[in-house]
Amino acid sequence: MLKHIGRTCRSLLALALALILALAPVSAVWARSGGRIGGGSFRSPTFSAPRSVGPRSAPVYPSYGGGLGFPLVVPLFWGGGGSLLALLLLIGAGSFLVRSLRSAVAEEEEVGDPQVTVAQVKVGLLASARQLQKEINALALEADTQSPEGLSQLLQEVSLGLMRYSDYWAYGYAEAEKLPLSRAESLFYQASLQERSKFSAETLTNRNNQIQQLPQAALRRAAAGIPEVGEYLVVTLLVAYRGNLGTLPVVKSVAELRQWLMQLASIPAERIVAIEVLWTPQLEGDTLSAEALLTEYPEMRLL
Repeated sequence: MLKHIGRTCRSLLALALALILALAPVSAVWARSGGRIGGGSFRSPTFSAPRSVGPRSAPVYPSYGGGLGFPLVVPLFWGGGGSLLALLLLIGAGSFLVRSLRSAVAEEEEVGDPQVTVAQVKVGLLASARQLQKEINALALEADTQSPEGLSQLLQEVSLGLMRYSDYWAYGYAEAEKLPLSRAESLFYQASLQERSKFSAETLTNRNNQIQQLPQAALRRAAAGIPEVGEYLVVTLLVAYRGNLGTLPVVKSVAELRQWLMQLASIPAERIVAIEVLWTPQLEGDTLSAEALLTEYPEMRLL
């Protein structure tokens, strides 16, 4: 009996939700339209094949009297302290070998799982910066997201575009973490999925030059009659790159956020591993309310 009631309640709840979505204004359904531009791979040849390392040769030491090629053959029986001298030399040789082995292991680990930095920058802009939204939309249709040079240009264009609209910045956040390649890949895609989960739909994407866009009829229907007053635009940059950029400040002001963007934009193409640019709303008539921004992006600080 209880199971039957539970099934009935779930059915009624599902029906109610369907009616709400069907009868709700288009703006409410599409309040989370989002766009995504990105490319790169953590499995590129740079990382999948360790660099060529020649055969290791043991260090050569001068030989004394045709014996072993090592200073241990220094006469060990000078006076009565020969045994002590031999012991000290053996300890020194053992320490040298241990250090050499540790250095070799560290080098092999660096070749097999190099260090990669994953940086996240989020900027919340006033809706008055709608022109930036149009520029990013256009960039999504034109950007080359398959080559390192194209990704570098994408990073520069988005960073410079954001800086040109710094007068409209309201909120900001940035962080970077340096990790081994395997962990960096996981962090990068987790961060991407977290941002994408905030969208009701990805209405425009360009991933590795594969462009997908909703039909124009759906775009016009979603954009019809939605006010812009008091709303926001959020742009997120995810960048994975080899090495690091030195010490970067905690973002508390426009100047600090600008410093992050300038340093990311200066990353050489050969150091870039992967990039994603995510922005919401993507549809030109769609909106993001202040309440939604503070709920979905609690990490961002008021600038």
